[in-house]
Order: sequence, then C-alpha cells, then structure tokens
Amino acid sequence: MKDFAGKVAVVTGAASGMGLAFAHKFADEGMSVVLADIESEPLAMAEGALRAKGAKTLAVRTDVMSKEAVDRLADAAFATFGNVHIVCNNAGVIASASNLRTPAWESPLAEWDWVLGVNFMGVLHGVRAFVPRMLANGEEGHIVNTASMAGMLSGDNAYNVSKFGVVCLTEGIYKQFKGMGAKLSASVLCPGLIKTAILDAERNRPEEFGPPVDPSKLRPELQAWSAGFTAALSAGIEPSDVGQMVFEAIRDDQFYIFPIQPGIRESLQTRLDDISQQRNPTLPVV
Repeated sequence: MKDFAGKVAVVTGAASGMGLAFAHKFADEGMSVVLADIESEPLAMAEGALRAKGAKTLAVRTDVMSKEAVDRLADAAFATFGNVHIVCNNAGVIASASNLRTPAWESPLAEWDWVLGVNFMGVLHGVRAFVPRMLANGEEGHIVNTASMAGMLSGDNAYNVSKFGVVCLTEGIYKQFKGMGAKLSASVLCPGLIKTAILDAERNRPEEFGPPVDPSKLRPELQAWSAGFTAALSAGIEPSDVGQMVFEAIRDDQFYIFPIQPGIRESLQTRLDDISQQRNPTLPVV
C-alpha cells in the first residue's frame, strides 16, 4: 500500500500505548482514523488529541471480546467514511507479569478465558468484521495484527498461547490474500519490550473472569521475576518507534514486524533451529 492520504485506518486499543502511536502516525500521513478502545475517558482524550492536529476521527468504545461490539465498530467505520483501508487489531491484555512464569496447570481457567478472549478472539473478530467488506470494495488495504515475540518463542501461559494463535492466523490470511490476488495484504507485529502500560491491563478485567492477581500472594521467585520484568518494560522501546515501523511495513508490504531488543533474535533463531533439526526444545537462559 503506497498511498495513505485520504484513506481510512481503524485501530483497536487506540487510547494508549502502541495503538495511540499508530493512530497519530496515520493521522500525520493524512488518514482519517477510527479509534476503538474499552476505556471511554482515555478514548475521548485520544480522539481530542487527533482532532487538535486536524485529523478526521471517529471514536467508538469497543470491547473486542464481543463479536457484536466489533461488528458495530465496523458498521460505524464504513457508514462514516465509506471504506476502510488499514485495520490494526491491536487491543491486548496480560493478566500479570507473573502469569508469564506460572505453569499452565496453576493458572485459573478464567484467566485463560479472558486473555484468549481479548488477544486472540479480539483479532479474529476484527478480521471477520472488516475483511469481507474491504475485499468487496476492491481497494488496496492492509491488516496489521498485534502478536508478540511471546508468540514466536513459545510458553505454557495464556499470553504466549494467545499470541501464537495471532501469528498463525495472520500468516494464514496473508497467504489467502496473495493466493486470491486480492489488493489486501497483512502483517504481524511481534514486539519485544515496549514502554506501555500493558502490565496495568487488569484495570479492565471484567469481574466474571476473576479477581486481579495479588502480587503479595505470589511465591518469592515470582515476585522477584515480576519486578525485573516490570523494570525492563519501563525501559523498553518507545511506542512511537513501533508506529513508524508499522507504517513502513504497510508501505513496503513487509509481513513480519520485529521491534525487539538485542538477543531476542538469537533466541528466535535457536528455536527455529530446534524445529528444523528436530531437536528437543532448548531451555531459556534464566
């Protein structure tokens, strides 16, 4: 996709972090932007910031776990702007940093339901709501699904599993688009440590999915690991840098987008070598 001015982008999880950075980048390129987020007040603030710079915007409060809510988002976007050219299925959550180190058999099922519901089903709902109409309209366009390097390096927790699913789904739709000669393409975003508030995601955890994790009740080794991970995240890559990379990937039709720290690529290569050589998985360095 080469021409952006006058086109329309939809971003979920747009009220903060990477989603907000994407929205600003698209607006700077002359696009109209549809912002979706589950948090009403931050969403209104994000819309106001874009309008202040002259962008055409539409804000729609959206719970991506709900097919009906995402369908309403699509209806509003197409009704307002006529067509959609870029969709960033970006909304995501993590139960807590400790969840990344908690064995699958110890994590509550409600935690799996919530994380998979947002991180994977939210992306799938976005694909199903937008792609058929984008194909029917016949214009060039692009789908960007936010996964994570957690989706490339494996793990027995809900976050890794959900992001693995996003990588698989996105590669599949990319192949479908290319095989059918569509004017649409797709990219999967697999960030490393990005300076966002994702560790505060439990502020939006619905009551039916159980209470937030109480850090004081974690085992000492999990408390220590969580503290280290939190510190590393606070020193992570700026969301605006990720926004630039996403824009360039769309422009250049690049499938994999890897904003990552030094050393992560080597870990990925080790895993790929394990697979190709039918080696047992290499244990991570703790």
